Amino acid sequence: MRARPARHMLPLALALVVGTLPALAQPRPSGAQPSKDLLQRGRELFDDQQYQESIQTLSGALVRPDNTPEQKLEILRLLALDHITLGHNEEAENVVRALLSMQPSYELPKTESPRFRDFFAAVRARWEAAGRPGLLTEQNQPRAVTMKHTSPSEAAPGSEVTLAASVDDPGHRAKAVELFYRAGSHGAFTGTTARLSPEDGQVRATLPGSAVRAPYVAYYLLVTDAAGLPLAGSGDADAPLRIPVPEPSRGWVLPVVIGGGVVGAAGVVLGSLALAGVFKGGGSGGSNRGLSTVSIGVMTFR
Repeated sequence: MRARPARHMLPLALALVVGTLPALAQPRPSGAQPSKDLLQRGRELFDDQQYQESIQTLSGALVRPDNTPEQKLEILRLLALDHITLGHNEEAENVVRALLSMQPSYELPKTESPRFRDFFAAVRARWEAAGRPGLLTEQNQPRAVTMKHTSPSEAAPGSEVTLAASVDDPGHRAKAVELFYRAGSHGAFTGTTARLSPEDGQVRATLPGSAVRAPYVAYYLLVTDAAGLPLAGSGDADAPLRIPVPEPSRGWVLPVVIGGGVVGAAGVVLGSLALAGVFKGGGSGGSNRGLSTVSIGVMTFR
């Protein structure tokens, strides 16, 4: 059988290769489900004895602008119970004082653990003896603190990523900004302190290269006051911000299905060239008849 000319076979081979590339470029469906309500999620984590994760989730819930007064009280109650359970007495007292500042007559249910009730009672006694500092009224409602931040569009694997944000703090209550991060969608968040400029509210934070791994790095920012209570944020533990991190580039051969079998794209091209008679033997009578040296370039796709 006479081989087809190369001008017929090469376009066919290249069409097979190129024809498969668009399918690789299509994004996969995310399949992500809507985030649960943060308050309910924080309660579930507390019930499951995941107290640190509950604190992270409830901290994000506390800065939501659509909270009702009842929801804020419940968030503060659960935060206090988390901290008491972990032995964070100073943090727990600050949370209880914030709760009492909103509702001085608040009482824990009688069904609650005596450990929690005793702690609340002791804090109430100290707070009242100090003259109820921070008590909120209609006349002294604090002005809202807000944060603006835009995530980078992409990050190189293993590279440090500098984050920038700004805090609008009319009442000058913001004292610190915390950055929480992790690689991917699983595991606990690691916390670190960002740099906050009190003069202009500018924030700088750095994601370490160890957390910048494919397919993405997740993080959120949290503004806190002098007592460590959340005031504002960008993202949260239940719905963190994400920066895509591409896989490190490497060369590969694209598979093409022909006749029920899978061969490499390079094999398709070589086979086409062989059929076209492009490869000539080294001599008419030598032992290397039909053999030639061929250089093949493999493209790297990013």
